[in-house]
Amino acid sequence: MTARKIYLLDDWRKIARHAWSIRLSIVAAIFTAAEVVVPLFSDVLPRGVFVLLAFSASIGAAIARLVAQPEMHR
Repeated sequence: MTARKIYLLDDWRKIARHAWSIRLSIVAAIFTAAEVVVPLFSDVLPRGVFVLLAFSASIGAAIARLVAQPEMHR
């Protein structure tokens, strides 16, 4: 069994700045962190709001990986 070598794409900086899948993954991570932090300070929002937001952002990121993003090739 041969090990696969992991390497960055040549234009990884451009992809990181412009790809919607990256943006939505970051949003999902923020919502996941907020689910833990916000209840420590206040019970203003209903329980599970940030879980639903994180789930939505994660689904959006998965879809964005499949959708053509023409601005990535400019």
